[in-house]
Formats: sequence, C-alpha cells, structure tokens
Amino acid sequence: MNCTSLLTRLGIAGAGLVLLVVLVAGAAGAGIASLLGGGDETPSAAATTTVPPAMLALYQQAATTCPGLPWMVLAAIGTIESDNGESAAPGIQSGANAAGAEGPMQFEPATFAEYDEPVPPGGADSPSPYDATDAVYAAARELCANGARDGADLEAAIFSYNHSEAYVTEVLALAPVLGETNAEILAAGTAPGAALDWALAQVGTPYIWGGETPGVGFDCSGLVQAAYTAAGVPLPRTAQAQYDATTPISPGDPVEAGDLVFFGSGPTDITHVGIALGSGAMVDAPDTSADVRVEPYGGWTDYVGATAVAS
Repeated sequence: MNCTSLLTRLGIAGAGLVLLVVLVAGAAGAGIASLLGGGDETPSAAATTTVPPAMLALYQQAATTCPGLPWMVLAAIGTIESDNGESAAPGIQSGANAAGAEGPMQFEPATFAEYDEPVPPGGADSPSPYDATDAVYAAARELCANGARDGADLEAAIFSYNHSEAYVTEVLALAPVLGETNAEILAAGTAPGAALDWALAQVGTPYIWGGETPGVGFDCSGLVQAAYTAAGVPLPRTAQAQYDATTPISPGDPVEAGDLVFFGSGPTDITHVGIALGSGAMVDAPDTSADVRVEPYGGWTDYVGATAVAS
C-alpha cells in the first residue's frame, strides 16, 4: 500500500479541489506551446471524468466567442477556481469569498459587470456571476480582451484574470491535460490503455487504506493493481513491489498513457503510485483527504520515476 499523504508531501493544507495542481518550473512556456491552435482539441479522459458534462460544453461553446482562446484554458480556470462550480467553498453558490469573489468563475462584482453582456444563450435574464453560463461567457470575454484573442498573449490574459504568476503557471500546467493527448490515443486497445480507462471510471471513489474494491474504496496501489487486473495483467499489491516488478523508463524518455509513476525518497522507498495519462497527469488514489482523481504530477519533489507494465 505505502500511500503517504499528498498534502504532507506538498506542504499544503485544506485543499478542496478535485484536481490539485502542482507547479512545474517553466511549465507556462510548455503549456502555451501545446495549447496554441488547440481550440478544437477533443476532451481527454481526464476532462470527461472530472468536468461535469454541462460545464465541459459551456467551456467549449464560450471559447468559440474568442478566436484563439483554447477551451481548455477556460476549463482549467473553472476547475481551479471552483471545481467547476461543485465546490462548497464560500462564494461559489452564493455570497463571496474573503477576497470578494463570486460564482463558479470567481468574479469580483465590478469585473463581472464589465464583461457580463451580451447575455449568452441560456444565461440569466439579469446576468449573475452565480449563473454558470453567464460566468463562463464573461470569463471568455475577459480573457479575450486581455490577450487571448488569436492566441496573442495567453499568459497576459490569464495573469489579468488573477494577477498572479503562480496562477498563470497553474492554469497552463492543467489546461493541456484536459485536451486529448497522443499518448491516450496510442494507448487505445492495449492493456495499459484498458487499465487506464478502468482506473478513470473509478474517479470519485473514496480513498480507503488497504482498499481495492470498485465503488467502495481504494488506496494508491490497490487502484493500480485492480486496474491492471481488469486489463488482464497481474501486478503485486504494494507500490514498492509494483515498482520492482515493472520496467523503469529512462529519464528523458516519454511517459505514456498507462505507465506507472512512482513517488518516495528513492527506488527502495516507494510510498505512492499513480497511472499516467500522458501530458504530465495521472489518475491516483491520493490519501484520506481526497477521492480517486486526476491530477498533474510534474514538480512533485518526491517523484522517483516511471515504469512500463509488460502486457
């Protein structure tokens, strides 16, 4: 099992998002390169399993009002700000947070008023920051007005949205994960692809130490073992044993969908494992603070490496 606390490793307390974004030095540049021209990207398995269908459709529709704005940027912002409107934090459904932000896209009232019209199809008769349609379209307009049009300066647009360089990196690290990756496409029809699909179907299942049962609970290695068992490939039970039983991927070589990614203090002290989706994301059972979820893993200080599973 050996699944140490994600929040302990990162030094973060009280995280409430389904996706906890981990920052990578230089990720903003790489994120922009993969996003430009990506407005028509097919949603990845990560997107379809973690973003509610209605919100996913809204992000895609609203992005079309701004040529050059990838819908994945809107989706990343909505995920980070409010878990796509599903967070119970103050200011999401009603009221405001400590900074005065309101609604699923976390607008300050004056900023929302600047971008709330024209009312989009399906929006509220009197525009409201709590109405998902109004909020997402207003976010697209704000991004477009501040650099996103024609992909001119996505970094500036995102910075204008939150005024934080860390936030820019966060959005640009998450956005590419939401568009389908070549790794996912290549993995289709393989045992690693089948294991990944099975694991993604468990998103939202509770974390339970020692758990290995669909619909009941998993720990990190229990999820990996169950996913590969479903794909017809037996794996050992613990994260350390899974690392030892699979083939290391050389540093610098690509990590493909279905590969395993490991964390700990070193190759002989593995404490956590997830299944890679490609583009620096994984599906994992994090710890008692969160359910099975999809999250980026680049930049984790205790990342040991990745392995391939023989099929």
